Amino acid sequence: MAELSLTIGRDSSLIDRASRSLPTVVAEAGPDAQRRFVEFFVAHLRNLNTRMAYLRAAQRFFCWCEQRQLALAEISSLHISLYIEELTSFAAAPTVKQNLAALRMLGDWLVVGQVLKTNPASSVRGPRYSVKKGKTPVLSADEARELLESIDVSTVAGLRDRALIGVMIYSFARVGAVVAMNTEDYFAQGRRMWFRLHEKGGKLHDVPAHHKAEEYVDAYLDRVLIEADRHGPLFRSFDRQRKLTNRRIQRLDVLAMVKRRARQAGLPTRIGCHTFRATGITTYLKNGGTLEHAQRIANHESARTTGLYDRRSDDVSLDEIERIIL
Repeated sequence: MAELSLTIGRDSSLIDRASRSLPTVVAEAGPDAQRRFVEFFVAHLRNLNTRMAYLRAAQRFFCWCEQRQLALAEISSLHISLYIEELTSFAAAPTVKQNLAALRMLGDWLVVGQVLKTNPASSVRGPRYSVKKGKTPVLSADEARELLESIDVSTVAGLRDRALIGVMIYSFARVGAVVAMNTEDYFAQGRRMWFRLHEKGGKLHDVPAHHKAEEYVDAYLDRVLIEADRHGPLFRSFDRQRKLTNRRIQRLDVLAMVKRRARQAGLPTRIGCHTFRATGITTYLKNGGTLEHAQRIANHESARTTGLYDRRSDDVSLDEIERIIL
């Protein structure tokens, strides 16, 4: 990797990170290629997860090119095909498809910027992959209740963790949307409290608060007294002295907390933050909810995506397999 110096009004950690990550193949293609590469990750991609995943994909591919002494202008569809074929031999199909999508989008960006004449990835086909049921671990209603009830709410940390998990379960929310909430995003409308979730792409999604989630968040706010700080983060981190800070809790810290709470409750630690989204949707459907309404609450573009979280068939399969009596 080579270093790139950018002269733009004000430096940022994001630009520095993209600059430090500049592949040698791109660096050797000249300043236009260098700048266009950095602009793709800094200016074109807005979602942080997509940005980091695509950056890793680009780094991996250009490292492969460097090993074969390929210059940027020499990369063809054949090279992309060989790389994807090699990647398919050890990586899962979704990973391969994501890598190919990153190369296609980056290639288009370089073509528009007149760095490349054509996009070598545009005609390359990825592996076939079809998903009818998601793989996210799901808790039963009893297990979810057991987890929530096992949390010691005599401490601020316990109140925060129970409220955070409760919001994820009862509003089908992504962890990223929950940790991005500010205090003002828990608000009254009519006679109900609502959550304003900060979804992907800067979209805001309002969901009425379930009475249990409302109970958990109220208990947390009554203890920490941060409601006056309306523009401050709702869910905050702790310092080394276990005192609540003004800093927003990060998703990786939430994941570590979930693993720890699951272990304390005697539940499988393979669960993650997305488990609560799947658990909420599955429990809702088991209790007579409709897929259409679940889609609206979860803010999915397609009902097919919501259906991936529906694990009601797991219970049917288990009941039927137990009919094999020898």
